[in-house]
Amino acid sequence: MGHTVQFLIRHGYLLLFVWVLAEQGAVPLPSAPMLLAGGALAHAGKLNLLLVLLYAVAACSIADHIWFQLGRRRGGRILRLICRVSLEPDSCVRQTEDAFLKYGLRSLLVSKFVPGLNAVAAPMAGVSGARRSRFAVYDALGALVWIGSYVGLGYLFSDQLEAVAGYALRAGSWLVLIVAGSLAGWIGWKFVQRRRFLRKLAIARITPVELRDLLKAGEDVMVVDLRNSVDHVGSIPGALRISIDELAARHQEIPRDRDIVLFCS
Repeated sequence: MGHTVQFLIRHGYLLLFVWVLAEQGAVPLPSAPMLLAGGALAHAGKLNLLLVLLYAVAACSIADHIWFQLGRRRGGRILRLICRVSLEPDSCVRQTEDAFLKYGLRSLLVSKFVPGLNAVAAPMAGVSGARRSRFAVYDALGALVWIGSYVGLGYLFSDQLEAVAGYALRAGSWLVLIVAGSLAGWIGWKFVQRRRFLRKLAIARITPVELRDLLKAGEDVMVVDLRNSVDHVGSIPGALRISIDELAARHQEIPRDRDIVLFCS
């Protein structure tokens, strides 16, 4: 315990900066424990509270600005790349699009607290064509709220965190095995659930080439374009444009006397 604390004190700011930068760069390293530890050490007078906040916010902003630029230059492709590593990529982009269509850049104020949205909020801002200056303001405020929340909790409950850390060290390898086993079980369950969904979906799936051939052949097919406006690149001739949110209200517009092809991303 003492060696760990001394290491954090000696390299605390740099370690915090690299850790937050890595997590916001899509590396699966949760920053919450590190931010809590930074707050607790600041309360003990071992680290400067203002510097803890500044280093963490700077790391977060650097990563987000890189994602913002990638989103602006690569468009929806960068979003699909990020969501492909998610266990639920089918809803990842859609949920983010919905949040941006409803709240705009204000969604950045809380995006760090929302799994999935955290990873794709910055590139989505770039895709949406937001101005860099407005993005910088909202992103910095959102990062400060997120980082300040965890650092503040660590600062206020430093004694309790020290007690929890001591218990974890006493539990030793058993605690590591329990946590790792629980995490592996959850990931496995989500993976199996997703594979079952994809097997069912594959039965009714049609490729873009097959759809093109049907349309060229004059087949009586209705295409319903379900993409939101931020992901609407190009159009399909004759397609009915309805967003996911409008389906319940506009489903009567979809004919029931022919084959229906749903187009989404």
